[in-house]
Amino acid sequence: MKAYLELAKPRITALVALCAAAGFALASRGPLDATRLLWTVIGVALASASTGCLNQVLEADLDARMRRTARRPIPTGRVTPAAAHALGLLWGAAGLGLLYWKVGGTACALTAFTLASYLLVYTPMKRFSPLSTWVGAIPGALPPVIGWTAAGGALDASAAVLFGIQFLWQMPHFLALAWLYREDYALGGYRVYSVTDPSGAEVAWQMAATAALLLAVSVLPFGLGLAGGAYLFTALSLGGLFLLLSLAAARELTQASARRVFLASLAYLPLVLAVLVADRL
Repeated sequence: MKAYLELAKPRITALVALCAAAGFALASRGPLDATRLLWTVIGVALASASTGCLNQVLEADLDARMRRTARRPIPTGRVTPAAAHALGLLWGAAGLGLLYWKVGGTACALTAFTLASYLLVYTPMKRFSPLSTWVGAIPGALPPVIGWTAAGGALDASAAVLFGIQFLWQMPHFLALAWLYREDYALGGYRVYSVTDPSGAEVAWQMAATAALLLAVSVLPFGLGLAGGAYLFTALSLGGLFLLLSLAAARELTQASARRVFLASLAYLPLVLAVLVADRL
């Protein structure tokens, strides 16, 4: 059973569900519709689990080459590719079905697009182009927008800002991760920036630039009336610290500086979303 749960990438699935729940709360007017929120979280979580599972089916050959992923269920033989494939399809169908039945067509369509673009575009693209990092950030930024539409929110400027925050956050996060495991990615055959440009110049300037853009975009919820002063202070403080760490890494890109950016990114998104929701409510 543990091996099958590993296929769902539980930590990533939990973060995706949290982001969808945040979007739902931000779009809600009056008391939260707890039942609709629950169905949204379950549907999104199942779709995320499906994505993680099917991604491991598609990349099983590459995972087997990398130290970081060689202990995953398929490379170790704890789960067969056929079983993982069937489970991933089941999770995806269940998630999309629940969203369509209990939440609505827009949230379901956005989730289906997320799943399809991640698996059919981003996943194969990692094998031949570093631009895959930017492409993969598109489906990765949609969970709060899915939650927003699930609560009845329109695809408006507020939804675009939520998308923008999560999109830009992913870039320093994944660039730092790619630098930390650049040797592993090279062994696996991934064409990420840390492999195609061993000097680190591409990683450095993109990390700094996207952290700066993130700081700018993160204040827009205040301007749009989504949140008040407490959120603005939090966004400026956390975003400023994240930018400083990214600039430091850009000046001298080392294992230590990249790790600091990566660890800061893990704290940044949950904290910013939590304060944004608390301030909104």
